[in-house]
Amino acid sequence: MPYTLPLPRRLFPVAGTVPSPAMLKEPTPAVSPTFPFRTTLSLEPLIAYWKAGEVSLNMGIALLSRAVGEQVAAADWVRGPLTDLTQLECNCDLVETLMLAVFPPASFAIDIVGAIAPFQRQSFYYTPRFDEVLLNAAHIIKQPLNIDMRQLELYTTRMAYQLILEKVYGVQLPLQGNVIFTVPDYSIGLYRHYSVEFISTFLEVQVHGEKPALTPEQLDFLSRNPQRTEAWLELLPPEHFELVGFNILHLVDVTEQEILSELKYDLLERDVLQASDRLEQIQEKLRVLFGKPFLQLGIAAYDEKKRAFVDFGRKINHSFLTKQLHNPDASSGFRQIYSQLWQHRQPLVIEDVEKADIPEDLRQQILSLGIRSAILALLPYGDDTVGLLELGSPNVGDLNEFSLENVNQFVPLFAVAVKRNAEDIQTRVQAIIKEKFTAIHPTMEWRFTNAAQNLLQKLEDGNKTAEMEDIVFHDVYPLHGSSDIRGSSVARNEAIQGDLVEHLTMAGKVLKKASEFQQLPILDELKFYVNKNLRRLRQGMLTGDEVNIFESIRTEMEPLFEYLSQNTPELQPVIRQYWSNIDPELGILYKRRKAFEETTTLLNDAVSTYLDEEDAKAQAMFPHYFQRFKTDGVEHNIYVGAALVEDKPFDLVFLKNLRLWQLLVMVEITRRTAALKPTLPIPLETTQLILIHSQPLSIRFRQDERQFDVDGAYNIRYEIIKKRIDKATVQGTGERLTQPGLIALVYSQQREADEYLEYIDYLQDRGLLEPEIEELELEELQGVKGLLALRVKVKL
Repeated sequence: MPYTLPLPRRLFPVAGTVPSPAMLKEPTPAVSPTFPFRTTLSLEPLIAYWKAGEVSLNMGIALLSRAVGEQVAAADWVRGPLTDLTQLECNCDLVETLMLAVFPPASFAIDIVGAIAPFQRQSFYYTPRFDEVLLNAAHIIKQPLNIDMRQLELYTTRMAYQLILEKVYGVQLPLQGNVIFTVPDYSIGLYRHYSVEFISTFLEVQVHGEKPALTPEQLDFLSRNPQRTEAWLELLPPEHFELVGFNILHLVDVTEQEILSELKYDLLERDVLQASDRLEQIQEKLRVLFGKPFLQLGIAAYDEKKRAFVDFGRKINHSFLTKQLHNPDASSGFRQIYSQLWQHRQPLVIEDVEKADIPEDLRQQILSLGIRSAILALLPYGDDTVGLLELGSPNVGDLNEFSLENVNQFVPLFAVAVKRNAEDIQTRVQAIIKEKFTAIHPTMEWRFTNAAQNLLQKLEDGNKTAEMEDIVFHDVYPLHGSSDIRGSSVARNEAIQGDLVEHLTMAGKVLKKASEFQQLPILDELKFYVNKNLRRLRQGMLTGDEVNIFESIRTEMEPLFEYLSQNTPELQPVIRQYWSNIDPELGILYKRRKAFEETTTLLNDAVSTYLDEEDAKAQAMFPHYFQRFKTDGVEHNIYVGAALVEDKPFDLVFLKNLRLWQLLVMVEITRRTAALKPTLPIPLETTQLILIHSQPLSIRFRQDERQFDVDGAYNIRYEIIKKRIDKATVQGTGERLTQPGLIALVYSQQREADEYLEYIDYLQDRGLLEPEIEELELEELQGVKGLLALRVKVKL
């Protein structure tokens, strides 16, 4: 019966590699590299087979067996051990007759079968295909590319022990998977994979001396540990056994199955399509699969945003056709062929480029690439298309309709690989974006993605010092607005001052009460400190008062309060009253400041939430950059222009639309914050300001600050004005420009005012603004002259 190597079916993933002991799961690092059993080539088991056939009920077999028996009886040399292989060659008629039991004449020309001495390398009888595939000129089995002879000796040792256990001890182990030989095919300059089955039907085991005794436990141990070679050698010493007869090696070409299996493993690896050496290995395997040594592989990814196939690789050009689309001289023929492919969703086969029904300019460009036949196939992933697979050959007819059967088998594998690698690239790009830019506004994310991809390509090309390119958007229009809380600085100082006065007053009460029970000089000194600071705070608060006073209370007074509470029970009520007014987390009296911070939070949250909601609607009108940030109020910056968007045309009507939108938003913010005033802990009000700037400018992303800023000396003036106009005053009166219930619009050119006067007229007609319009000149700001303003009142 057949015996096969007790190894996994797929031994090694890459042809030409030498297996390691770990890969072979060999538990012992040191075993003899030579086959340990005595072997004898003999045809006796085969002669016995024919002898048994003489009494077969099948008359044909019986007649043939008797004829064979007569030939054997006339040839003494064929009996017993055969030490001279030339005898087999000189008596080929008898050998061929005997071998009819093993080599059927009908399949002799196509089978890959050979006979060898027991587990040896020299073959004495074989088919033509066996000779072609596995033997050298001396009829010795060639060295496989994927396995060394030491390991092969180890495999055959295990197989021999498996045979001994069955024939001598009656224990049959489960059949293991066949071993795979990777063998060079010199006719095409590639290699092939063959599944090799060692058949031991005509192999006998002879025991020399006393048969080694094995207990049931030992037999069970060996049965469960077929790879523990050192245990087998110890329990069944090889010198007790001799293998007599011959093996039959039966090879089956499994190149297609092995290549597809290897492709599956390869294409599931990370970055497999990102490195040139890995792609070369995959291309080599496809050459083996098709049996075409000059086959070219190309892969293109489909970019959903660009709606085009793009070169997938970073280090090399993976696509040999799509790159023509980006050449200035690329013909429309390339675009036609891809449109046809996209429309029919079926692989496109070009068996002969010179005779194919394609545009002439396209034909010449494909021929210039050295391609004479080709297959193009979309890579589907679910309902989406993730890429394009290209196969090309310099020979006419190498790729044809029959090739599609193989193509269809591995297209899904490439689709998964392209999808996974594209996602991996996107992940790495996003990592660069987060590292270099932090959060990116969705409108301009495409530009940062391109910059990150360019940096990634430079790094992978070996430029270890590559830096992120400058990101500048030219000719964009700015809009700026702010909603400030009127008097927030004064209210904050008053809150701090009030809390300090109350805190010191409470501390003074504790000190005064303590003086009634303790005559300590330190109490008098601390009471003096409290009274002195209370007098000064009632006149006004100086810089540093808050920190200094709280530090004194924390380090000098409160430790004394703890001591007095523990040693003077009469003081415990007043001290508990003191601590009940102190915030347990902050360690300070926190009443007026809490009310102030709650008020500013309510106002800022109301403004911010409304701004975010409205900007989401405005983005749908036309994408733009929007940024808001909170201080003692909420400011927002908007930039809009053609440079910010990737694939949408820009018109000035969108700018006018955003300006009117901004004015409407500021009206509503004024009304909403005014409606909040009665519910606030402190009745604070907001003021609204819009800065009008009609000239386009450039903005640059500052990588050190991780934010955008205006670019260029001329544009700096806009940034200066933006930072200073919140303190602007009306010329001649000194009145603050921004006032509660009013919207101030600052400008420098009359045509800017004319545009907004139309918007104001429209809003007055809608009943959102009062009819009066103030036209004001502003006092000179530091470094800024000639600013003008419009001011209108909102109907609340």
